Amino acid sequence: MESRSVPPGPYRATKLWNEITTSFRAGMPLRKHRQHFKKYGNCFTAVEAVDWLYDLLRNNNNFGPEVTRQQTIQLLRKFLKNHVIEDIKGRWGSENLDDNSQLFRFPTNSPLKSLPRRHPELRKSSIENFSKDKDSIFKLRNLSRRTPKKSGLHFSQENIEKMNHALIHEDQENSVDNREISPEDIEEVWRCIILIYLQTILGVPSLEEVINPNQVVPQYIMYNMTNTSKHGIVILQDKSDDLPHWVLSAMKCLANWPRSNMNNPTYVGFERDVFKTIADYFLDLREPLLTFEYYELFVSILGLLQPHLERVAIDALQLCCLLLPPSNRRKLQLLMRMISRMSQNVDMPQLHDAMGTRSLMIHTFSRCVLCCAEEVDLDELLAARLVSFLMDHHQEILQVPSYLQTAVDKHLDYLKKGYIKNPGDGLIVPLPTYSYCKQISAQEFDEQKVSTSQAAIAELLENIIKNKSLPLKEKRKKLKQFQKEYPLIYQKRFPTTESEAVLFGDKPTIKQPMLILKKTKFRSLRY
Repeated sequence: MESRSVPPGPYRATKLWNEITTSFRAGMPLRKHRQHFKKYGNCFTAVEAVDWLYDLLRNNNNFGPEVTRQQTIQLLRKFLKNHVIEDIKGRWGSENLDDNSQLFRFPTNSPLKSLPRRHPELRKSSIENFSKDKDSIFKLRNLSRRTPKKSGLHFSQENIEKMNHALIHEDQENSVDNREISPEDIEEVWRCIILIYLQTILGVPSLEEVINPNQVVPQYIMYNMTNTSKHGIVILQDKSDDLPHWVLSAMKCLANWPRSNMNNPTYVGFERDVFKTIADYFLDLREPLLTFEYYELFVSILGLLQPHLERVAIDALQLCCLLLPPSNRRKLQLLMRMISRMSQNVDMPQLHDAMGTRSLMIHTFSRCVLCCAEEVDLDELLAARLVSFLMDHHQEILQVPSYLQTAVDKHLDYLKKGYIKNPGDGLIVPLPTYSYCKQISAQEFDEQKVSTSQAAIAELLENIIKNKSLPLKEKRKKLKQFQKEYPLIYQKRFPTTESEAVLFGDKPTIKQPMLILKKTKFRSLRY
């Protein structure tokens, strides 16, 4: 069954649950089975369900090939618990399902989960508070000046020059050079700018359903941006929040294996014991490294994890990880660096009898990186998808974005030099570099999303066409594939076969005329 990507936005986990249950119910093959000398129709075995759902999840853009068979079994158990399926006798509510020949069927109605909605007053209050905070920092200056009224009088050049001189002198008196900016102002600038960038990168009409602006702690962002080592790792001033020394030593041991163990005595199974020590520490943390409060935000970004949106996902995760408490960010950086090195290390001994190193890393640490405070049915699959992406791109995601510091510095500099004293209006300042998003309807958002997607696909086509390093045969193959997937966009670019032929320098093949011999006239032998 064709999968579609659930877009970023609020309650994405619930939307994914509804999509997977609907796809499973619509596509799972049903047939007759015999059990204990009795025939049952329209049912399936647990093993058949695992096979079918495992294939669906691995080929679904929202989960990907990192999904394991054991995770599929766990999801089926949740299906049984939530009455998406029931056993052949109509029993459900438990998680008694294994990879065997036990028979199951679909109930009459498969329950879909309703999307929770915040109370309108709470949403209104949250948005108003954020808007008020933004206005207090980024309020536009009243640019009106005293200009002469048109009363039929004609001013001489001398009078005009005097008036301009008076206005310049007034501006010089009112301007406040290098005004002192309070720490609270600086914090609000950081908070507002990072949220504006995040909303722009995600391309969503509003962040209101995935993050409460009041959750954002500007001090965390500022600390994560400035207190780093030469490798970009957060340095903690309070060492009590840091990883224990024995955990750091164990992580260095496996991250640099076998170089770090050249002079240390080891025994058979030593590396497994070291790995278990690290895993036990992270699994015993009180909350995941991405925190409970940012769960919805990170889950919403999982809808960007598509090949053509990879850059968007990296940029969005880069900003989101700056919101974390510094101790959490440091632990995440060190953990991602360790498991990435281990998964790529060909000299790493086998740490599990049935799993490869990469799968083991994802399976072990996914829930200590991302999970919800309340049980969510797709937690494990979503966390595995995110951890897999973090492993592959952790160096970019967990580095400090220089453009953010530049943007904040520019605004703070503008605030210092751009304030003027206007009695009654307070201190206000123009902010020409940013404009705030206006909320639009769902229909307008869908139309913009489609147009943006089509523009990106059209750009991809142009890249294929203009790629001079691509062999001609390979370019033809890619264009044929593109034409099959996106016929309308391809037809718009190449409306006629002649326009397509121009690209490859093809000339219409004209058959050469067959060799025509001049017929020889034979004379009669008769005279």
